[in-house]
Amino acid sequence: MVDLELRKLAIANFIYTYAHNIPMVRKYTIIVEKDEEGWLVSEVIGLPGCHTQAKDMNQLLERTKEAIRAYLGSEEEPEISDEFIGVQQIEV
Repeated sequence: MVDLELRKLAIANFIYTYAHNIPMVRKYTIIVEKDEEGWLVSEVIGLPGCHTQAKDMNQLLERTKEAIRAYLGSEEEPEISDEFIGVQQIEV
C-alpha cells in the first residue's frame, strides 16, 4: 500500500529531524473559495478533510493553521505557501 509507505517515510523523517534538533517547517497549499453566504472557505491540498471557514482572509489563514495543527495532531507552526500555481477549468 503506497499510503502506508509514505506514512512510514514521514515518520522516519520526523524521527530524524527531532533527533537532530532540526526545525520542522512544512508548506501547505490551500484552495480558498467564497460560499453563497459570503464565508471564505479553505481546503488544504494533501490533507483530506482539512478545511475551515472565516469571514476575512486573515482569520481564515489563522483558522487554517489551527486546522492543520489539529489534523497533524501537534502544536508545530504550519507555514502556508503563498506560491500560486493556477486554477484550470475543463469541460468533459
